[in-house]
Amino acid sequence: MNAISITTRKSMMLFSGRAYPELADEVGKYLDVTVTPQSAYDFANGEIFVRFEESVRGSDAFLVQSCGVPINTWVMETLIMIDALKRASAKRITVVLPFYPYARQDKKHRGREPISARLIADLIKTAGAQRLMTVDLHTDQIQGFFDGPVDHLFAQPLLTSYIAERYIGDNLTVVSPDSGRVRTAERWADRLGGSPIAFIHKTRDPHKPNQVVANRVVGDVRGRTCIVVDDMIDTGGTIVKAVRQVLDAGAEKVVVAATHGVLSDPAAERLASSGACEVVLTNTLPIPPEHQFENLTVLSIAPLVAKAIHEVFEDGSVTSLFDE
Repeated sequence: MNAISITTRKSMMLFSGRAYPELADEVGKYLDVTVTPQSAYDFANGEIFVRFEESVRGSDAFLVQSCGVPINTWVMETLIMIDALKRASAKRITVVLPFYPYARQDKKHRGREPISARLIADLIKTAGAQRLMTVDLHTDQIQGFFDGPVDHLFAQPLLTSYIAERYIGDNLTVVSPDSGRVRTAERWADRLGGSPIAFIHKTRDPHKPNQVVANRVVGDVRGRTCIVVDDMIDTGGTIVKAVRQVLDAGAEKVVVAATHGVLSDPAAERLASSGACEVVLTNTLPIPPEHQFENLTVLSIAPLVAKAIHEVFEDGSVTSLFDE
């Protein structure tokens, strides 16, 4: 009897949810991999159906889904796609969430509140994913919520490289919109050659709950180009107030930079009229035409995601992408 010769061959397959297929297509171009075709649609009652048009058996599957609006629909679709891949015998399933949903609900502020960021991680694991990849988590501890490897990518090198080249020769100060983001500002300052930092200090009247009665800028911003940084911009209220405070404190010009452009209404209108000379975001989330404005710059995260996927597929080091 002839012995059976078995040759193991790794196979990468790329999948995309319907939330932001353009990003998955761009990632695929960098990887020289085509997004696997699928049938996906909603039933009349809102239930989601997904079926992949090609065999995924034994593949190293990478599912890219950017959970914008409506976020709950895309979360559910992600779980259904993971389940379909698992039941179709994919060898390993890596979920790529450039924007991690429910990241701001990472702890209990008061009794009887959920920790929804942990719930999302549990759902992804239960559905069948072995690995999670994401960009600029709202808080680092979310990495510990997922029971498996988490590749936490950083958009900061992309953003700081653009800022350094665009505003070369300017006297830069990195500004945190509140004291809770000072550590982020410090990391930005380090990458911008040791630029000074400042932050917006908020004072409150104990007799007026939930009302900020005075803000002041702590740090030297007069006559300088100030980079107001945050991980995400949702409605834009906090960041726009910071821009105006810094301008009132004598800044020559202000640039806003953030990784995730959630841009819930009326964020685009607020940012366009904030007085910032430029707003720099990445494309971790789709930014529709109605939310774009003249001084908005969007940098592509696709090359970084593609490099990380390649390292995971080749059993390389994702950490090496950020070593300096």
